[in-house]
Amino acid sequence: MAISAALNPVRQGRHACPIPRKFSKLRVKQDPFMNEPPAVFNNEQRQQFQVQVDDEIASLEYRMHEGVLVLMHTEVPEKLAGRGIATALAEYGMNYARTHHLPVKVYCPFVQTWLKRHPEQMDIVVKPK
Repeated sequence: MAISAALNPVRQGRHACPIPRKFSKLRVKQDPFMNEPPAVFNNEQRQQFQVQVDDEIASLEYRMHEGVLVLMHTEVPEKLAGRGIATALAEYGMNYARTHHLPVKVYCPFVQTWLKRHPEQMDIVVKPK
């Protein structure tokens, strides 16, 4: 057995690859240094849900309007792209609304797309006028 095969116990043969097949089509790149989901916090002063990694801040901007949580825009710096941070921000925003018994309006294109994959969250979403 070659040394590389001993150090990297992956299937050998015709379809040998460094990533097992069932994981080869994942859309999100996994950061080997990010073992836990990113810690999201609510910056009420800036009206943003935020994740800070090193000196970079990713955010989901929101507004409170007439008792409705309005999700405006998600921004993730290019250095942080592909780590699932936008997804964590969307989940946090929806969980925040649910915990505080708030309906949600979604203008953010990313969150709108995320909701299509999570229809179980639609019960608290109201259509923008």
